[in-house]
Amino acid sequence: MRDGFTADDVAAQTGRTFLITGANAGIGFEAARVLAARGGRVILACRDESRATAAIERIRADVPKAELSFRRLDLADLDQVREAAAAVLAGPRIDVLINNAGVMIPPRSLTRQGYELQFGVNHLGHFAFTGLVHRHVDDRIVVTGSLAHRGGEMDYSDLGAERGYHNWSRYQMSKLANMLHMFELDRRLGAAGRATQAIGCHPGVALTELQRHLPMPLRYLAPLAAPFFNSAARGAWPTLHAATGAHVQGGDYVGPQGLGEVTGRSGPARTAGVARDPALARELWERSIDLSGVDPGI
Repeated sequence: MRDGFTADDVAAQTGRTFLITGANAGIGFEAARVLAARGGRVILACRDESRATAAIERIRADVPKAELSFRRLDLADLDQVREAAAAVLAGPRIDVLINNAGVMIPPRSLTRQGYELQFGVNHLGHFAFTGLVHRHVDDRIVVTGSLAHRGGEMDYSDLGAERGYHNWSRYQMSKLANMLHMFELDRRLGAAGRATQAIGCHPGVALTELQRHLPMPLRYLAPLAAPFFNSAARGAWPTLHAATGAHVQGGDYVGPQGLGEVTGRSGPARTAGVARDPALARELWERSIDLSGVDPGI
């Protein structure tokens, strides 16, 4: 690895199995494409089967012998999360779980269980899915964060956003929850004597489908700004680093090394102090058990 990690640094992954949530587009798709090209078996865990099938066909056009499969996973419905987890547990063991799927600044929407969509999908759905399948994961659990977590504040008083909804602050809160979850998960796995480790990553600023809810003027300007930001392929470098890097350890957090961690090769990333607060992480863990009905048992 020279001055940071890129897709070129991903070693052969023959015989290893990866499950990637939200792998039909953007960073998840690019990570799936690279891992398949290196010989890994990749499960695309997505809500929409037709889009996942199209993604599989696109990867196979470049990697004809790619070992790819689809698993339906709707993170906005905790009942379906349980169904998906049960199907995963009935199948082969997984080497790496990559929690990648997410939503960003949508209009106010709710999950099936009535939680604000960003908190419900970005954190709670992944918490429940991970909690159900973690014993089936042998090596790493990757949690995707964001630069936005640095401005996040946990507010449990209105998880349905009934008293008011600000899409950006809710996104920040969901990404802070991701970070708290990752650090607490790794602490608990270590305390339980498990070899499986939790690792965080963030893509910098990558132009992907997550930006589809930006105001219309900004969406028109996005192509002009593209040279200053990551493509989806470059944005996947930290994900690939966290999932396969030889020197990455549990509790590490990686992201782009350029100015402001916006672009560049992957390496150590900076977290907000609050993201490493063990008391706050324990509180989120216990509340997530109550909200999701899933106790990871560690």
